Amino acid sequence: MFSGTSKIIICSKIAMQLMVIRMVEAFLLIRVGSSESLNFMKTIKEEIRGIKGVKEVYGVFGRHDLIAKVETKTLEDLGNLVTDKIRGINGIQTTETLVIGF
Repeated sequence: MFSGTSKIIICSKIAMQLMVIRMVEAFLLIRVGSSESLNFMKTIKEEIRGIKGVKEVYGVFGRHDLIAKVETKTLEDLGNLVTDKIRGINGIQTTETLVIGF
């Protein structure tokens, strides 16, 4: 039905389509204002959790207060998610984005 060359071309096209569809995943390291209470941080955590594209959010101890795992279609969408939605939340001081590479 298909020659060997046809099979390779079809497989290559499918592989290229799968690479294009791959979502951009990242971890966001989030700092909340230093004088904020634990209850306020929990409120911010729940607000972040409700944003489309946010998959997981954890409160942590250390230099950062929250870590979120996010997923978007493109890097541009990731930038919009971080700058427009997450940094726009009252009480968030800084964010650092770590894009998952492999």
